[in-house]
Amino acid sequence: MYECSVGIPLAGIRFAAYDVANGMTYSSPLLSLPGAVAAGAPDEGVAAHYGDPLREQRSLARGEAIVDLSHRGVVTVSGPDRLTWLNTLSSQLLLDLAPGESTETLLLTVQGRIEYSPRVVDDGATTWLLTETWEAAPLAAWLDRMKFMLRVEIADVTGDWATLGSVRPVERFADNITWTDAWPHTRTGGYSYSVVGEESHPGAERPWHEYLVPRAELAQSVDELNLAGVMASEALRIAAWRPRLGVETDERTIPHELDLLRTAVHLSKGCYKGQETVARVHNLGHPPRRLVFLQLDGSQHTLPERGSAVVVGGRTVGTLTSVGQHYEMGAVGLAVIKRSVDPEAAVDVVDGEEHYAAAQELIVATDAGQVVGRPTGLLKGGRG
Repeated sequence: MYECSVGIPLAGIRFAAYDVANGMTYSSPLLSLPGAVAAGAPDEGVAAHYGDPLREQRSLARGEAIVDLSHRGVVTVSGPDRLTWLNTLSSQLLLDLAPGESTETLLLTVQGRIEYSPRVVDDGATTWLLTETWEAAPLAAWLDRMKFMLRVEIADVTGDWATLGSVRPVERFADNITWTDAWPHTRTGGYSYSVVGEESHPGAERPWHEYLVPRAELAQSVDELNLAGVMASEALRIAAWRPRLGVETDERTIPHELDLLRTAVHLSKGCYKGQETVARVHNLGHPPRRLVFLQLDGSQHTLPERGSAVVVGGRTVGTLTSVGQHYEMGAVGLAVIKRSVDPEAAVDVVDGEEHYAAAQELIVATDAGQVVGRPTGLLKGGRG
């Protein structure tokens, strides 16, 4: 018998119909737990919480709970040419990816805008791409169109595998496919646009692991483990300044705006689609927008909706992309705003008739980019 962090029995759980490829609605079996409250976009299909969001978040932050992310997607690439082929398509150096090693990469448009952002781990025979819910099917289809005569096989295996997330390694999943987030450490070949060193970066307080378990065994996999909902994992993600595809991104987003050169781009790996824009902005230009952390006034006892306008001096300068209630800091958010906004300026987040005062905290420096000829020490550079 399983009990989650609020003492809910697991007995009687059943799977809902699942067929992402054909557009059917997914409902996690863990949503059948008494007390489970379904999440909204972009996390439909799993629990927002199980009755006590802040307690669950505290447990998750301490490494005492796991999160059901079974609505996420999974794509596999197998065959002897898989890593060399993926390397030619993407922003990250994948040629020497060792079995069990985790990384992330970006697939960009010719203009350098982010299309896909898979989390990557290879087991020696297959490369596993962990994706957002909506990302798996189009990513698999795009890869299939790009394989030509190479010895690779692509499959959307979302229907077979479910994702679970945790802050600490979970011993029972030690032999499972596991992706470990490098954030906030700057990977070899990467570059950080933060004015905060890695040792002081809030992301250091949130190590993150994602495990793949057979979807048919999801309920049994979490037996005797504590559960937290996605409200908990999202609040910790926001506090760690960690951007998310489809949440912090839109059709115009380039990696520099979100500090993703830190973990998802190798600046000297060689040609890939979008490389010219990545190099030009990094070396000679500035990203037009920047990701910022917002500490929101919590006195209104409500939170603004994602997509609310970020306003300075009566002028809209950006958009609130993520918002949550942190168990220690209170109301927090991420926003993408114009690079030129004064980092000391007080901002308002405007949701309809409601105004929420907020204070900025720099994630991406206002002078990010234009590194050619720049004196050293203004931004935290990458290793290697």
